[in-house]
Amino acid sequence: MSIFGWIILGLIAGTVANAIDPHPSSGGIVGAIVLGIVGAMVGGFLANILLGVDVSGFNLTSFVVAIAGSLLLLFVGRAMRSA
Repeated sequence: MSIFGWIILGLIAGTVANAIDPHPSSGGIVGAIVLGIVGAMVGGFLANILLGVDVSGFNLTSFVVAIAGSLLLLFVGRAMRSA
C-alpha cells in the first residue's frame, strides 16, 4: 500500500477510534491521522506476531486491525497520562 493509502486508512481508523472512545480527544484531524497511522502499524505488528494475520492492502482486516491498534494507543496513552 502506498503512503497515500496509509494516510487515508489512518485518517479513517483514527476518526473511528476517536468516535468509539468515550473520552473526548483534543488532537484534531492531524492527531486522528497520526493516531490512525501509528495505530495501524502497532495493530499490524501485533496481529502478525500474535495471530499470524498478514495485514497488507486496503481491506476489512487491515481496517479492523488499524482501529484496534488506534484504540490500544488511546488506552495506553490515557493510562500513562493519569499515572
